[in-house]
Amino acid sequence: MSDYLSTSRDPARCLAPCAAEFPGIIRSALSAGVASHVRAVLLGALAVALLLALLAVPAHAVIEIEITQGGDNAIPIAIVPFGWSGSGEAPEDIAAIVDADLQRSGNFAPLNRQDLVARPVSGDVPRYANWRLSGADFLLIGGMRVAGAGYVVEFQLYDVLQQALLTGFSFQVTDQTLRSAAHQISDEVYEEILGIPGAFNTQIAFVSVAGQTGNRTYQLQLADADGENPQAMLTSPRPILSPAWAPDGIRIAYVSFENRTQSAIYIQDRQQGSRVKVISRQGINGAPSWSPDGTQLALTLSYEGNADIYVLQIDTGQLRRISDSDAIDTEAVWLDNDTLIFTSDRSGAPQLYEVSARGGRASRITFEGKYNASATVSPDGSTVAFVHGAGPGFQIGLIDRASGLFQTLTQGTLDESPSFSPNGQMIIYATEKDGRGTLGAVSLDGSVVQSLSLNDGGSVREPAWSPYSK
Repeated sequence: MSDYLSTSRDPARCLAPCAAEFPGIIRSALSAGVASHVRAVLLGALAVALLLALLAVPAHAVIEIEITQGGDNAIPIAIVPFGWSGSGEAPEDIAAIVDADLQRSGNFAPLNRQDLVARPVSGDVPRYANWRLSGADFLLIGGMRVAGAGYVVEFQLYDVLQQALLTGFSFQVTDQTLRSAAHQISDEVYEEILGIPGAFNTQIAFVSVAGQTGNRTYQLQLADADGENPQAMLTSPRPILSPAWAPDGIRIAYVSFENRTQSAIYIQDRQQGSRVKVISRQGINGAPSWSPDGTQLALTLSYEGNADIYVLQIDTGQLRRISDSDAIDTEAVWLDNDTLIFTSDRSGAPQLYEVSARGGRASRITFEGKYNASATVSPDGSTVAFVHGAGPGFQIGLIDRASGLFQTLTQGTLDESPSFSPNGQMIIYATEKDGRGTLGAVSLDGSVVQSLSLNDGGSVREPAWSPYSK
């Protein structure tokens, strides 16, 4: 990042692009309240250079998840090891994956395996009285057998108290999709019992950096929602920033600095690996955000002289300017296909504003605290999460749009980059722990808290939770 601090380059071209991409820079630029935005951006860029110097994340490190606070009314469920019809050991412990998924949600309390009163497999009739005595409200059993080049996995979920089969089915999988099959079962159990779709069979995108100053490797990585199966989607010797999922769950937009003097926004297909550069104007090219219909990107651009919000029609390349003020306007996200929420310091401090996607007058929507920025909208549009500062440090705040009620969800001092799970029940965000970048996750009521960190002690930032794949 030090390459962008050269005084021989135009600050508007070399420093400002960083401002639209790192919350730390935006925080410096917006909250400083100084006359010169360039000076604020310079300070922010220096801070980011120091931050990047501390990041050291080897590629493909696994994210480990720790439940630091669970729900108060977790549902007891017995998850029996799945039967296996094949030679040797089963290729995957499906029940263990489901157990970990449900426990991680904070809504379930799986019984310890040593406390299981029996080991029924798929097709067996449960002895409900015994399971009631064990304290289980629900029972999950299943089996796996070889079928051609793959396997057939089947399961049944029982209501112990009602003595009834709730759901169950079988499906064919391969070695590569066994973990995904387990996550699908977790999703089925979660929805059948709670009435809310699960989000276990989804992915998280994040940015990591490996190496030392002058010899860094940047990676856009994807991992399953449980931190397993990490894959490098893009590797570059230059910064990769602000990953944003398309609604189809296949394409990801991001910012790349692979051209040393100019940032660009790309769209990449995670399945095919192909990508296309969609825009690279003079100055800032940052903060891409997909419209709900997947046809447009909201962007922060400064090629007309100031950092403002634009909307790009992806298929035609047509640009539409949304904001036009002397303030810094950035980090736009879509409330729906017709409305945007963005960050601006036009009131003298960073706050969130709402504006039509066709442009026009913007209205302020946050009034609690001195700093509110980096909004993200829940999948149903009912809730807005954002970075909130009312005292020391920055936490994740939440506003219910119908009631206007505000709450602070997290307790950290540098919590940022919130992103909703596709079922709207959890928010993942970037934070710090023991001096390094980690991720956190919290339920909307604050009752369930998770800590996610790389198992090698490295740092990770800018998480983005995928939508459901279509």
